[in-house]
Amino acid sequence: MLLDIQILDPNDYVGFTFFIGYMAMLAASVFFFFERGSVDKKWQLSLLISGLITGIAAVHYFYMRDYYLATGDNPTFFRYVDWTLTVPLMCVEFYLLTKAAGAKKSLLWKLIIASVWMLVAGYIGESFSDGTAAHSVKWGVISTIGYLYILYAAWFGEVAQLAENSGSAAVKRGVRTLAWFVLVGWAIYPIGYMCMDGGWLNTSLGWASENVDLWYNIADAINKIGFGLVVYNIAVTESK
Repeated sequence: MLLDIQILDPNDYVGFTFFIGYMAMLAASVFFFFERGSVDKKWQLSLLISGLITGIAAVHYFYMRDYYLATGDNPTFFRYVDWTLTVPLMCVEFYLLTKAAGAKKSLLWKLIIASVWMLVAGYIGESFSDGTAAHSVKWGVISTIGYLYILYAAWFGEVAQLAENSGSAAVKRGVRTLAWFVLVGWAIYPIGYMCMDGGWLNTSLGWASENVDLWYNIADAINKIGFGLVVYNIAVTESK
């Protein structure tokens, strides 16, 4: 019986990033889960969330890699399933890091709702595209509303204020670093979004829609693993 094995072309850089993303996410999950026992109990939940974020992403990247190799298409639906699970968990990290400083569950839910708003609008804009710039721009703007709320909360709003009042230099530095991830790291995703058919970079600069997966894969690796490493550094520093 012959197995249908998909071969990754050495010159297929998009397929390469799917493979590297899967391995990196899996390795990060193992690291975060094993390191939970080396930090104080109050930080173990934060590391558990970090491990879940990269673990969920690893499972999806394993499937998306095979989907891409078999079809050559962008696995949009599966990617948004991943994001709908992992991005709210990244927002949960902000709540857990500032909980000791008085963060309330209302902040947690506002961050989660903003992240889901951002993702649902982005999914509509990307999956139901009619190939026109008007559709892409409209849903891109709607999605950006949720992103701007999270960005404001991390830099100037409740999250930033709670971190400042936490009395912990590690928490203040860590939350500010995570805010940079939201500002710079999350900004990579709109580049991929605007490369799709009808997107601004696609219609104005001729950037091919094949670049969507490349940008998304790079952004996922930077943001999900980076988020976890920042949380790990806070946990280790505070445990000492």
